[in-house]
Amino acid sequence: MLFYNPCITANMKLLSLNLLLVCTFFCACKSKKPVTNTNPLATVKSDITDTSIKKNSKAPIINIADTFEVKRIVLCIKDSAANSIRLASKLQTIFNKLLPTAIKASKITINGAPIVWYKSQKAPYFFEAGLPVDKAPAKLAKGVYIKNTGTDSALVAHYFGPNDQSQIAYDALNETLKDRGKNKLGAAYEIYINNPFDSTTNKADLYKLQTDIIIPYK
Repeated sequence: MLFYNPCITANMKLLSLNLLLVCTFFCACKSKKPVTNTNPLATVKSDITDTSIKKNSKAPIINIADTFEVKRIVLCIKDSAANSIRLASKLQTIFNKLLPTAIKASKITINGAPIVWYKSQKAPYFFEAGLPVDKAPAKLAKGVYIKNTGTDSALVAHYFGPNDQSQIAYDALNETLKDRGKNKLGAAYEIYINNPFDSTTNKADLYKLQTDIIIPYK
């Protein structure tokens, strides 16, 4: 599930069936360095469940790596949305207003990109959206709670492409876990390495926007 400006999401719903898919997968050896995330950002889901790609259009790129999950303290807000347009609007409010306001009031610092845990890949969407911070606040604002990340191992799919095709990355991660005889240790989540809410980013090539989809495993 990736999240972009509602206008972009609406355009992506025009993708037709019978599309050519070329996904680039690679498995990196387990690194002793954690996955690092840079610029804060956010993302959106598409109501389209078909994962085919428009014929002759550019295919998404998915690079899978085996690594260690980064330990994070994440301030979160739980919500739901009936469709992708409402999802985009709610995530924009959470990441640009609600969480930054709560973090500023607590006198702590944002130190990572936005993260979203989705319970499903299609509407209606039930999700937890959060921003990593440098430390736990002394007092939590109403409706805000803490989630922690950080396990010994995790698979990460570095995804570049339209958000309505991100299910392909989830399928690839699950297949990799199955092939290795591993089990999920926790729910998968998405980290948005670019900011789709920024006016400049909204005009960027979708295939240059990165979302890291992470599945902890044991």
